[in-house]
Amino acid sequence: MEGKTDRSNFLHDLDDCYDWRNAPDPEKYEDYQQNSSNEYEQRAFPSSYYSSSRESSGSFQPMLHKAPQRRKTHSVIYRFPHRTIRYLCLALISTVIVFIWSLVQMSWMSARQLELGTVEKQPPKRPPWESFEFLKRYSGGVRSLVPRNENIPEYPRDRDAGHGQAVNVTAMARGRKPLPKSVGFDPYPDYNSASYRAEYEEKHDCYLDQEYKLRIPKVHYYVGVPQGLPDAVMGSYDVLGLRDDICFERFGRLGPYGYGYSVKKGGTGAGLNGDREGASDLWSDVEGISEVNYLHVRWAQAQHACAAKNEKRFKPTAQTNDHLFQNMYTEQEKELRSRDEEGATKGHAEPGEGSAAPSNGTRPVIESTERPPKLLPKTAVLIRTWWNLEYTPEDVIYLRSLITELSLLSGGEYTLHFLIHVRDDNVPIWADKRIYNRILENSLPKEFQGMGTLWTERQMSLIYGGLEESFIRNLPVHGVYRGTFLPVQYFSYQHPEYEYLWNWEMDVRYTGQWYHLLDRVREWTKAQPRKGLWERNGRFYLPSVHGSWEDFRQMVRVQTEMGTDNPNNLWSSLKPGNANAPGSGVAQGKSDPPVWGPLSPPDMLGAQEDLFPPTTVEKDKYEWGVGEEADLITFNPLFDPDGTTWFFTDDVTGYNTTEGLPPRRAAITTTSRLSRRLLQTMHRETMLKRHTMFSEMWPASCALHHGFKAVYAPHPVYIDRDWPTSYLASVMNGGRNGASGGARTSAYGGREHNFKGTTWFYDAGFSPNLWRRWLGNKVDDDGGEQEELAGEGRMCLPGIFLHPIKSVNMVVEGIQQVPEGLGSGQAREERKNKVES
Repeated sequence: MEGKTDRSNFLHDLDDCYDWRNAPDPEKYEDYQQNSSNEYEQRAFPSSYYSSSRESSGSFQPMLHKAPQRRKTHSVIYRFPHRTIRYLCLALISTVIVFIWSLVQMSWMSARQLELGTVEKQPPKRPPWESFEFLKRYSGGVRSLVPRNENIPEYPRDRDAGHGQAVNVTAMARGRKPLPKSVGFDPYPDYNSASYRAEYEEKHDCYLDQEYKLRIPKVHYYVGVPQGLPDAVMGSYDVLGLRDDICFERFGRLGPYGYGYSVKKGGTGAGLNGDREGASDLWSDVEGISEVNYLHVRWAQAQHACAAKNEKRFKPTAQTNDHLFQNMYTEQEKELRSRDEEGATKGHAEPGEGSAAPSNGTRPVIESTERPPKLLPKTAVLIRTWWNLEYTPEDVIYLRSLITELSLLSGGEYTLHFLIHVRDDNVPIWADKRIYNRILENSLPKEFQGMGTLWTERQMSLIYGGLEESFIRNLPVHGVYRGTFLPVQYFSYQHPEYEYLWNWEMDVRYTGQWYHLLDRVREWTKAQPRKGLWERNGRFYLPSVHGSWEDFRQMVRVQTEMGTDNPNNLWSSLKPGNANAPGSGVAQGKSDPPVWGPLSPPDMLGAQEDLFPPTTVEKDKYEWGVGEEADLITFNPLFDPDGTTWFFTDDVTGYNTTEGLPPRRAAITTTSRLSRRLLQTMHRETMLKRHTMFSEMWPASCALHHGFKAVYAPHPVYIDRDWPTSYLASVMNGGRNGASGGARTSAYGGREHNFKGTTWFYDAGFSPNLWRRWLGNKVDDDGGEQEELAGEGRMCLPGIFLHPIKSVNMVVEGIQQVPEGLGSGQAREERKNKVES
């Protein structure tokens, strides 16, 4: 009975635990009670347990059976398989990881692009100048010439006059007029006049051959300008003393150098098409001068012979070092020079010289009361080129004009050299003379052999060792881009006979005469006073806005002394330094202290030929500097790069910059004249103090530090669109206090696109188009042979300085076929029968 009692209690406990009728919420557990109790009984107790003989059926089971209840059916939500859930989670986690990695990678790439300066920005808005209309009267021809004082320029003009005036000018210019006679251009002094001979030594004529028979023709021009020709918007003919009452067309300008006649006659075979009326005037007006056969001309011999004949006209200088690897000179040049000097000495011996001399070898002293003649300085023109340049016929014509007009016709006042860059440092030109000479011979056309000098960047790194290498914009400091003037400095050191050197580029052209341009520029810069010079150098001169040059000079004085309320000054008020304390961080006032004497950094090389003013700036009456030759002449303003967005404003090497950058000035493009005094100071600064700067900043900054005279020559610059002149002046002189630099709003740097439509800038787009159009080519569906023959004839322009001009392809006989329908039938047949040049 004891076991029965225990089991009965156990069953009662189970009923109590699962008595769902006594639960607080029977509906909640109803289904669970029916299903769970039956399943429990079937699992927990075997069937034999309920039919045991020890128990009575009545004591355990109810008397009345409960009716079976229907099971409620419920909707079951679909559940994804576990495998699918795992794949989805894995995909989600992978997506998050890839997203995070992409963000990290883009952040790294953005930071890297920002360091390199190659961040791609949204396309900027079109600059305002692109909405200005193009000027049309640059294409005026020789049949629409009018006197300069009668010309009504298309630009600049009164903005209130509207466009009706320009339309009338165009209609008037369309009428054909008879072609006038061209005239020979002679910008040289009257060498045979009594006044010249009383002041200078006699000048002997030079020739193109050794027999002194092949005379040099002159450049020809037409009197007047095409009707409606625009005026220069920047710079001035009158200020520099250049002639603006004449114009040059391509045959009169380039004809003396092989343009316009065939290869059989010794020409280039170019210029045989288009409007040729009057092209032969060049040869018919002077007796004894005909088309020059340039196939047999050797320019080195002609240039050296000319210099030897006129040697007495120039100052005596120290001789050049004869060692090949130090003097950067060629064996051909030395041989030619010695031979020409010997022949010149024999050919110009004075009467009785040698036979009538005393036996002791001395001459009797003759007392003379006459004033000794003035001796001229020698000037070299260094044409910057490279060893594998392919010279086109247009390049050859350009080089012939330089040598003829600057050297031969002037009696040797200029000497032209080719400074040739060997771009492969591994070529052993310094180890073997034969290799040097072979490279030199292959670097120049045959007619220019003997005029070249080779240099390499590795050579510059050896001569100017110790320069800190910063690789700004991945460019080496001794490279041609950042160290343009390093070979010029060394050339000047090895050639003390040259007092001045022009650094000249291959992509420069001039529609006028070369000697006329450089001589007028030299004379004008020589006459400039020092007072206010650096301030005037930093501004563009616009005659239509600024008035006369005297008005411009006084305006600059007021802007410097009083300052301006120009909003652009806001960008320069906290420049990292001022003129007296570079890098001090002191806020500048409205006025700017004038540059008066050297503006030297603390670690500048001392004991040089520095020039100091004789008095204070207040006491000077614009006298200091008048009559002084300029040490630096540039063709763009000498702007202050401090505070601008110019790309190379911080390219300063070797200076102590812990307290800020040294005072600097820069001029875009390296075409400039430098004195030997300036070049040797640059040479010693680089050699001894390891100082240098970016190419366009180094000469001007060195002149600023040592008190040398630097002058910007405001040559005439034209523009291709109808800019409002007041707006143009505010853009070009958009820096501090009306200057072109000194503030972030300067046109130099991020705003250089404003120079695209000008005729003089390093990437100007108007200059190459104007040059090609002047040559008779069709540019942007404008110009060409048919338009010349049907309209006003070939273009005629005053002297315009153009840069850059690259890769000009001219129609040359036998090389480029002229399309059918261009020119007369007889001319086409003649061109078909020509042979290739």
